[in-house]
Amino acid sequence: MKTRDDIRNIAIIAHVDHGKTTLVNELLKQSDTLDEHVQIEDRAMDTNDIEKERGITILSKNTAVRYDGKQINILDTPGHADFGGEVERIMRMVDGVLLVVDAYEGTMPQTRFVLKKALDQHLTPIVVINKIDRDGARPEEVVDEVLDLFIELGADEEQLDFPVVYASAMNGTSSFDSDLSTQEHTMKPIFDTIVKDIPAPIDNSDEPLQFQVALLDYNDFVGRVGIGRVFRGTIKVGDSVTVMKLDGSTQNFRVTKLMGFFGLKRLDIDEAKAGDLIAISGMDEISVGETVVDAAHQEALPVLRIDEPTLQMTFGTNTSPFAGQDGKFVTARQLEDRLKRELHTDVSLRVDDTDNPGAWTVSGRGELHLSILIENLRREGFELQASRPQVIYKDVEGVLSEPFESVQIDTPDEYTGSIIDSLSKRKAEMQNMESVGNGQTRLTFLAPSRGLIGYSTEFLSMTRGYGIMNHTFEKYMPVIKNWNPGRQKGTLVSMNAGKATTYAMMGIESRGTLVIDPGTEVYEGMIVGENNRENDITVNITKGKNLTNVRAAGSDDMARIKTPTHFSLEESLEFINEDELCEITPNFVRLRKRLLNTSEREKDAKRRKHN
Repeated sequence: MKTRDDIRNIAIIAHVDHGKTTLVNELLKQSDTLDEHVQIEDRAMDTNDIEKERGITILSKNTAVRYDGKQINILDTPGHADFGGEVERIMRMVDGVLLVVDAYEGTMPQTRFVLKKALDQHLTPIVVINKIDRDGARPEEVVDEVLDLFIELGADEEQLDFPVVYASAMNGTSSFDSDLSTQEHTMKPIFDTIVKDIPAPIDNSDEPLQFQVALLDYNDFVGRVGIGRVFRGTIKVGDSVTVMKLDGSTQNFRVTKLMGFFGLKRLDIDEAKAGDLIAISGMDEISVGETVVDAAHQEALPVLRIDEPTLQMTFGTNTSPFAGQDGKFVTARQLEDRLKRELHTDVSLRVDDTDNPGAWTVSGRGELHLSILIENLRREGFELQASRPQVIYKDVEGVLSEPFESVQIDTPDEYTGSIIDSLSKRKAEMQNMESVGNGQTRLTFLAPSRGLIGYSTEFLSMTRGYGIMNHTFEKYMPVIKNWNPGRQKGTLVSMNAGKATTYAMMGIESRGTLVIDPGTEVYEGMIVGENNRENDITVNITKGKNLTNVRAAGSDDMARIKTPTHFSLEESLEFINEDELCEITPNFVRLRKRLLNTSEREKDAKRRKHN
């Protein structure tokens, strides 16, 4: 069988923060791709602002490097399970994977998640043990852990015989030996292993065309752009081709533009053939998994499976008294158009209408997936309000079921008791506990996703920031009945509008934890703190001090309150309960009750109690 020896297609997969993106940077730097005068910034593949700030990859990225006369197409994939929809589709575009594993942390939940996807596609693996220079690195043990994971995931004999390269992507060094002293400032061992071990694509470019879309992009000038692989045949600019849609229908269109990937750029090309990874535009509508074929030979490739959403929230237009004061885009139509536009590129997202005009149910793969969408909206100038995340229930063989997740925790030994206790209250079942040395313990649980909403804040304060928690979707299991894992404490709610005063806050802070600063503008129904007890309390946080003409020297300087707690966007979404909303604008995140009027809220509470 003829192959294209001038090309290799690989994906880089790993757990969050094991160094994929840094490794791609080094491969770019040390290949024959960039001009010598081009300076490449750190983590150049993470182009989105949020990716740079958080140090995570959210969207899959394509690049291509030249090495020894060959083109190596590289896909950098997200490591976080919330973006697993991206990883799964990419596996269909490549012939092998570079599995990057931290030499100290070893295999982690997402390592397992992404590797399973690769093995299911029968891809050829290369293992890169990264961060070999890290304190406490244990490369030989980690290779054994990786082998155990391969066996556990049912790898075949060829896959089990994987080559291993040891590297420090941060320093740009690698070698075939686990001994740190053998590291040299070169990526040659990795390049050579890719060329030698990853299969070259089959060259069937003389057969009828088959191109499948695996990723989507959107461009205001050319509309929707389909990124994918030419599996068979040749495609040229100007060709008349047919798209075989997911619903079984077909649509003809003319190819207006073809782009190839090279370094960090997309370059216009005239033609592409079997084995090439390209971007294509010209069709009004194209979706992930659809096949572009020769009009005379309409054979579709198997449809790509996309993981279903497990979590949903309600997004709505901002209805607070402060609506329209901060954002550029505040109407229902603007928000709806923007959410529908997000569907052009994010296939793991669902947006459905609700009975309430101006509100939509938005479903995604997890809290991070949805909170990053909200963060993008607020940065673009949108105002909206969001409800507490809720899991999506599913009927599995006639039984109502809910999503469960595999949770792995690495923590200093002294916090294990508190963690086990707190997770058992959230209906998690401990599956394993092992000491990993250096006073650290690794705990594994199976927990309902419902119980994990809002847990990360509690977990971080419980372990004083030293614990590391990772969780990935495992499976649907029967619903746990008569259990509500929401916040157990009540809130402190403002009874009027105005500015919060230090004097009023001093009188209130003994009742709970305040979440706003003195001088903050508040409105009736806005949440200003968490109560120490289970019930909500309405408070007058705008109360001023009665002025008298008797003044003790320095008495105003004595007015001190404890530093209020400031929630991040994720913490705010996790904090709220069913009867509360999170108001999000470009510069503010406020917590509020759904019913702002105090007397209406009290009537509603009584009615629900009687029901």
